[in-house]
Amino acid sequence: MFQQQMESGGESLLRSRNYSSINNLDGGSNPGRHPQGNGDNHITSNGKIEVEHVISKKLQLKRKAEVLKDDLLRQFESQVHDFMDSLIEESASLESTPLPAAFSPPLSDKERSKLGHFQPPHGQGKHFISRRSLLDELFEVNHIRTIYHMFIALLILFILSTLVVDFLDEGRLVLDFDLLVYAFGQFPLVVCTWLCMFLSVLLVPYTLFHLWSQSQSGSHGRQRLFSWLFGSAFLLYQGLGLGFLPTYVVVTNSLPPASCFIVTLEQVRLIMKAHSFVRENAPRVLAWTKDKTGRGPVIPQVSLYLYFLFAPTLIYRDKYPRNPATRWGYVATKLLQVLGCLFYTYYVFVRLCIPQFRSISLQLFNLRAMVLCVFNSILPGVLVLLLGFFAFLHCWLNAFAEMLCFADRMFYKDWWNSTSYANYYRTWNVVVHDWLYYYVYRDFLLISQKRFRPAAMFFVFTVSAVVHEYILAVSFGFFYPVLFCLFMFFGMMFNFIFHDRRKGPIWNILMWASLFLGQGVIICLYSQEWYARRYCPLKEASPQDNAATTIFHPGNVFVPGFAEASVLELSESSDD
Repeated sequence: MFQQQMESGGESLLRSRNYSSINNLDGGSNPGRHPQGNGDNHITSNGKIEVEHVISKKLQLKRKAEVLKDDLLRQFESQVHDFMDSLIEESASLESTPLPAAFSPPLSDKERSKLGHFQPPHGQGKHFISRRSLLDELFEVNHIRTIYHMFIALLILFILSTLVVDFLDEGRLVLDFDLLVYAFGQFPLVVCTWLCMFLSVLLVPYTLFHLWSQSQSGSHGRQRLFSWLFGSAFLLYQGLGLGFLPTYVVVTNSLPPASCFIVTLEQVRLIMKAHSFVRENAPRVLAWTKDKTGRGPVIPQVSLYLYFLFAPTLIYRDKYPRNPATRWGYVATKLLQVLGCLFYTYYVFVRLCIPQFRSISLQLFNLRAMVLCVFNSILPGVLVLLLGFFAFLHCWLNAFAEMLCFADRMFYKDWWNSTSYANYYRTWNVVVHDWLYYYVYRDFLLISQKRFRPAAMFFVFTVSAVVHEYILAVSFGFFYPVLFCLFMFFGMMFNFIFHDRRKGPIWNILMWASLFLGQGVIICLYSQEWYARRYCPLKEASPQDNAATTIFHPGNVFVPGFAEASVLELSESSDD
């Protein structure tokens, strides 16, 4: 169909060109039709056409051809983009098909017939289907499971090395886990804050949407008035109730980093879920106001909305594919793996971060120290990245999916095989990517009538970078836009350099190398700034102290005692 449209468009263009050229030549070469007269005719008495007239006609014909060419190219580009969008959606639905029997049992005819109940409204959007997570499939292969065993062995070695070093230094076993206790401090306040956020999301958006849908049965002017009223109330709630108040609680109570992460991540998740609920159900109400079929607009039940708030997805549907029963043993295994990853991260910081930066505290800060800091932070940065992926995107989401019998477990794809950053962004976190694609990218194109695709992509990057940096700024207690700059500049640049046409193992190696280096930069710079703001505060002091503060601030101290030791070195050198 697409090829036929392009062929018909090309034929019409050729016919228009031939028709215009014949008319132009006839008009210039037939003196009988155009007797001499006005300024448009330049025909001599002997019937010869002047050279200037021929040149002007050729230029006019050339300009018309260029205009037609530009119009055709614009139409061609628009049709290609529409065609590629449809291919992407079809590929997503094809990827939704179950894996072969080598990994999972085939679906029965009855199960396949149920798939039609989980199609998106109006035939567009994400398709949900019953499928397992990729790592669950891969861990059934002994070779892949061995890699999982290697990480467990490394954790055991971290624990043993920590116990041995503590016993040699302290003469006893130190099992207080002070870092974890500090990071998750004030946990009761975190629970109360989350409970308030959840109850407000459960009641406010649903109530506002219900009242708005009931108001759409009146006149057109009344419909617009109530749409503006309830829309403004919803946006006010999103910005003030979910945006400002939780952040105010976090900042005023000085919550530690892990507790801040819990509050801010839940804040962002609930905002995205409330938006998805309204965005998916509003077209139904608007369609009913046009057709007026039935007694009233279709409003989802509260139970469906409550299930969606807990479901491991950010795309609302009335129904999702469900498993017949909950495997509580599987749930316990995933929660224990989350706990294991938490302790794994603790030992990574204790054994890989603090010891290596303790040596930096004995020397003044310089470029060499910064370079060594970045490269020494690569290994712990990569381990934290992999642990975060495995703990949250695999274990945590699968645990909740199993408890809710949620059958669509595609929370990620094989991002580790990516040869382009474009594919990495699509496969690393499918849950967030789907929300950004359907509610930011596609809605931007819908508003702009598909005319500004690069601007839509830039807007998606900006939204993602701002949200990531907001979470880090609130959690760490300072604004230090390292991740924002990496995301907006290098992330966008690599998105075009490492594009989908890049194939082969060399591009996968380059992708991993750049990812490693980026994790090292993030761990190094944010950690330095964290300790610099606590142990090298900017304050009015003596010129000697000001000199030390200037040397060590901002962002160049990692462990306690660095500032004191360096100031002592400066004092001794000045006395000498």
